[in-house]
Amino acid sequence: MSQPSPKFTAAAATAAVETEGEVDGALASTGAGEPPRRLVLLLAVACGLAVANLYYAQPLLSSLRQVFGIDAATAGWLVTISQIGYALGLLFIVPLGDRLENRRLVTVLLGITAASLVVAGTAPGYALLLGATLLFATTLVVVQILVPYAADLAPSHIRGRIVGQVMSGLLAGILLSRTLGSLLAQATDWRVVYLTSAALMAVLALVLRTTLPTRRPRTGAPYPALLRSTARLMRQHPALRRRALYQATMFGAFSAFWTTVSFVLTGAPFHYNQLGVGLFALVGAGGVLIAPLAGRWADRGLVRPMTAAALLTAALAFGLAGVGRHSIIALGAAAILLDMAVQTTLILGQHVIFQLDPASRARLNSAYMATFFLGGALGSQVASTAYRADGWPAVATLGAALPAAGLLLWATERHG
Repeated sequence: MSQPSPKFTAAAATAAVETEGEVDGALASTGAGEPPRRLVLLLAVACGLAVANLYYAQPLLSSLRQVFGIDAATAGWLVTISQIGYALGLLFIVPLGDRLENRRLVTVLLGITAASLVVAGTAPGYALLLGATLLFATTLVVVQILVPYAADLAPSHIRGRIVGQVMSGLLAGILLSRTLGSLLAQATDWRVVYLTSAALMAVLALVLRTTLPTRRPRTGAPYPALLRSTARLMRQHPALRRRALYQATMFGAFSAFWTTVSFVLTGAPFHYNQLGVGLFALVGAGGVLIAPLAGRWADRGLVRPMTAAALLTAALAFGLAGVGRHSIIALGAAAILLDMAVQTTLILGQHVIFQLDPASRARLNSAYMATFFLGGALGSQVASTAYRADGWPAVATLGAALPAAGLLLWATERHG
């Protein structure tokens, strides 16, 4: 990444994001360079630490089944409820990113996240754990306020790359969370995973509160009007609907794989313990390397062909996972391919939607992310049921069918 221009200071960043008319204009037309590295890095780290909370539970499901005496389908509800909560936050909280001062909103959301993680870590029963998970998953949409924030800081000609760099942190949090959660649970207890993250969220809230430039609201619309405008944007922009549906199929497949693969790894022929499951999850971290590349592909106008390539790769990854279900190498390769494909379509999709209406980026992101997280919730729960009914082959079939459906939808897209 090139050195930031000395003209772009924290004060310049603040001024650039105060009004939408200055976001693209001030940074692109005055010759101001890209945002400071430290600010991009902070946003990437913040996104990664926050979003990790959605995924700590995935490799812990086998342990939670034993602790609470529940079956696989019931355990799978922990993942499903987190994705439902996240979707609710995307619908009802993220639009506030266009209405409220972002630094203050981020601080409040992270504070609620920290408190609810403490409840999750001390929950005496599974029902309370589910309730706490629903609450902190709803507030974790703070990351989807920070991503449009990063998009606003970047000149239009490098926006894809800057968003890709911030998303690298978010994706690293998704992929490394499974490994870190497993290692910490193996060394201590599953409750320590939640309590440790609660402390991290409290520290992160303080750091962002004192570091982020102030960002004034972009609209004074009342909250109900803000929600209506989000729905209107979905109706108004066919590209938004398409990208959301593409990603819903991909995230459904992603969730299906990672929700059930821990059951495969802890059973025959692998019989992995919690540490083994966590180490396997580490292979998926290779997918994070694709995010900056995907941003560059988007900047070069390769959105359409790379979308098709990613959808096809995801379907083939599940074919490999199904055929090689008794080979850890085949499962690992499938995990890497799947994660890379999902991250590619995510970055490409955000590049498209952020250009539709610069004044409504938080609401565009809200509609986009909510749609595909609902797809993820459906994928995780259906996969848990499929695994209980017919094992891994049923999950592999489901996982391949979802991106294949996205590819069929892509084939109907008019390329203008």
